[in-house]
Amino acid sequence: MRIVHLANFYGPKSGGIKTTLQSLGAEYTRAGHDFIYIVPGKTFKHEKSDKGTCISLPSWVIPFTGGYRVIRSNFRVKSLLNSLNPDRIEVSDRFTLSGIGIWASRKNIPTVVFSHETLQGLIKNYFGISLKRIARWHNSRLASRFDHVVATTHFAAAEFREIDTPNVVQIPLGVDLSTFSPENYNPELRAKLLKGGDVLLVHCGRLSPEKKPERSIEALRELLKRGINARLIFVGTGPLHKKLYNSSRDIPVTFWGYVANKNLLAEIIASADISLAPGPIETFCLAALESLASGTPVVASHTSAVGEFLLAGREDAVGVVAANNGAAFADAIEELLAKLAAEPRLGYRCAMQAKNFPWSQTASRLHDLAYLREYEAA
Repeated sequence: MRIVHLANFYGPKSGGIKTTLQSLGAEYTRAGHDFIYIVPGKTFKHEKSDKGTCISLPSWVIPFTGGYRVIRSNFRVKSLLNSLNPDRIEVSDRFTLSGIGIWASRKNIPTVVFSHETLQGLIKNYFGISLKRIARWHNSRLASRFDHVVATTHFAAAEFREIDTPNVVQIPLGVDLSTFSPENYNPELRAKLLKGGDVLLVHCGRLSPEKKPERSIEALRELLKRGINARLIFVGTGPLHKKLYNSSRDIPVTFWGYVANKNLLAEIIASADISLAPGPIETFCLAALESLASGTPVVASHTSAVGEFLLAGREDAVGVVAANNGAAFADAIEELLAKLAAEPRLGYRCAMQAKNFPWSQTASRLHDLAYLREYEAA
């Protein structure tokens, strides 16, 4: 089967989308499928690897996003799809590529669109108001253009289920269990990162407004006031990098920037005490799952989806959720530090929870959707 995946809002330092495309590609290729992913780039480019074939199309840089791009011409996308003759199309863009669903329907090509974000959450985050009617209209329109809408969590699916979307399916993303593991703990690297501190906090993710990275700095300030000798490591880059750097010069914060070396990234996460995921509208958060796979428990926003795979509220939870302010995050960090001290096997339980989310399962369930379409048609 030839599977073509289209994505926009992509760049050389993309995090979650790039990980998703390459991980699915590796699984599809391993299963014997021909996987092609089309993304925006500076020029036309064609690269083949064990993760499939990546085709870059000329694109525009989106201002103030830290290098994200969008393909210039959807006409060129459709022309390329015609030549590729796909058996299935996957789309990771609910905005600029939604018309591909209509095009594919006319050619009887099965389609899925990923809802990687909550539209209601984005609107409220950027505009301060809900505009629920507009969000519902857009979500209904999006769902009508594709065979299936893939939501990764209950939180991501909620805005579709509240309008009774019949074709929404819930399929979680995965984690690279061969790369992220507690075995990557590196005491020498930990000492280097701590620089004399006692508690190592790591924040992995894009430094952009909707992710609220400033919350991690607020939490660190609160911990320092309470006499906790902690240091915060930011892994990732984005439009808020300079602002965050300038606002934290007086406290122990280190900015590592984008880490392309996955093995180094895995060592950093495994060597930390706690991973922070403060984004209030995260529909999944691959970095949080990679942290669990590394044996590192997570503190996350109580309004995001992360608590779903932390099993928040249960006695066997592998993390803590907190209200969206620095003091609450500091409280949650202290709670988790106490739990780590009292329960030496917590890291092991984190890793075991992550094993419930292999990429092979994600790819398999996506592949089954093609057969579900045939069953529904019959």
